[in-house]
Amino acid sequence: MSEFTHVVERTVAQLRDDAGVTDVDTALVEAVAKGLGPSIYAADASTVSCSDAEELSRVRESFVKGKLGVSDSDADIDAAIADVCAQLGTSNRNKLRTAFYYLLTVRYGKQSVYSA
Repeated sequence: MSEFTHVVERTVAQLRDDAGVTDVDTALVEAVAKGLGPSIYAADASTVSCSDAEELSRVRESFVKGKLGVSDSDADIDAAIADVCAQLGTSNRNKLRTAFYYLLTVRYGKQSVYSA
């Protein structure tokens, strides 16, 4: 099994088991993972820390606003990010970035960003 396939499988499992997503779009998970590049293989970069305000700010600015093109207020985006943190489990210290970004992409209905 390739390392990429392993990341995708772990992400799908986290979305199902931790976030309660019953209909995971595996093609979207793969597209999000490819969009993240080699960072999905680095221990620190492959996860999101919901207790790190700087990291959550980068998620808001670089991913939600930059990649997804969301123009909501910072407060509204921060609330969406907090919801994703809660959905993946506040005690879960290993929130995979691929799962986190997947949930934000679906929440904002921006799956087309990852269309070919």
